[in-house]
Amino acid sequence: MIIRQAVPEDAGEFLELLRQLDHETQFMMMEPGERTSTSDDLRNQIINLRNSGSVLLLLFEGTHAAGFLSAQRNTPARMRHSAYLAMGIRQEYRRKGYGECLLKELFCWAEKENVTRLELTVMTHNQTALHLYQKMGFQIEGTLIRSMRIRDSWVDQYSMAKLF
Repeated sequence: MIIRQAVPEDAGEFLELLRQLDHETQFMMMEPGERTSTSDDLRNQIINLRNSGSVLLLLFEGTHAAGFLSAQRNTPARMRHSAYLAMGIRQEYRRKGYGECLLKELFCWAEKENVTRLELTVMTHNQTALHLYQKMGFQIEGTLIRSMRIRDSWVDQYSMAKLF
């Protein structure tokens, strides 16, 4: 297993990972087939993330991306200390400690970059992710009622944060 920051040349592999996650889980933001991004779009996104002081970490098992964690910093000076994160791991690599490894790598990045607040949202019924986030020091700050609609059902999310 290797975790490293994404480079523009990873765009195709990252896109494949995102499309796979769209099909494998209902815990991601997009439905299967909804993603319209191209490799060029993601190449530009990777460049923009780096230029904005944000980060995209990729988890590789062999030559293929098995997961990712992105942390996008806020731009206003008053909020520059915080970043919003999103994470996804392919189904066959879940429950192997990779999420914890990605988060630990992110915490090292946050310390170097003077990020003192990490934020995320997680569906309230995603008990596996909720357990991981709480284990890693994230706390629930509130509940977003009916924040998503999945297959004709309303889904609530927790707003969580970790302070350093």
